Amino acid sequence: IMRGKTIIVTGANSGIGKATTVELLRRGGRVIMACRDMKRTEEAAQEIRLETGPDSGELLIKCLDLASLKSVHSFCEDIIKEEPRIDVLINNAGIYQCPYTRTEDGFEMQFGVNHLGHFLLTHLLLDLLKRSAPSRVVVVSSKLYKYGEIDFDDLDSERRYDKAFAYGRSKLANLLFTCELARRLEGTGVAVNALTPGIVRTNLGRHVNIPLLAKPLWELASRAFFKSPEEGAQTSVYLACSPDVEEVQGKCFADCQEQKLLPKATDQEVARKLWDISEVMVGITM
Repeated sequence: IMRGKTIIVTGANSGIGKATTVELLRRGGRVIMACRDMKRTEEAAQEIRLETGPDSGELLIKCLDLASLKSVHSFCEDIIKEEPRIDVLINNAGIYQCPYTRTEDGFEMQFGVNHLGHFLLTHLLLDLLKRSAPSRVVVVSSKLYKYGEIDFDDLDSERRYDKAFAYGRSKLANLLFTCELARRLEGTGVAVNALTPGIVRTNLGRHVNIPLLAKPLWELASRAFFKSPEEGAQTSVYLACSPDVEEVQGKCFADCQEQKLLPKATDQEVARKLWDISEVMVGITM
């Protein structure tokens, strides 16, 4: 089904990204794992190759640090030079509730990686995606967008930083980005849709402290209530592959079903304003 198609997956070396990569390879796709830590990615790639076997698609790895605009530029330059086409871009990488830190370019880390890094990445690959049409962009958001607000006076959380709130904001930004990108891509043959994977047992929660005594309970509970990475990846794979969503534009899915979003996630005026400000922040001059 994906044979001959090239797919870029950001954050492909663990969690949902890794599970998504496995599924796409099984379908014969050619997957480029775009990750920051090359040693971890090499190890993950070996595990993936063992898991998928010799009949699966081709697997490549490339360095991409979304906390560095310079890295995003050089990654995209390489892709444009080396790849005649890109069929699917999956913006999957994410940082979850980390302590207050800044990216190389001075942005608050969660907003910088989860939104701005992917914003620039998508922008730089758009021409190639358009030339490769019909092609797709898949944006991984989170139900925690509900707790986020876009405060245009303090997008960088300089005045106050709450790690959960900042994560919610970055995930709300993903949905507003999807909404505005979909509007701009109308009629180009590039479909863009978002998804919320649900709560998945991944190492995304490494910045969340669980008391030692509660650890065994936490493990049990997480097995009972949280999805496995494979289950979490299902909707990403569906949006990347399924013919059912070929004509769908600017929607958000969960469990492979279209979701109704809160009005703040589809507010076109806010989406447009966020787009304009994001362009300025990442240094895009039209």
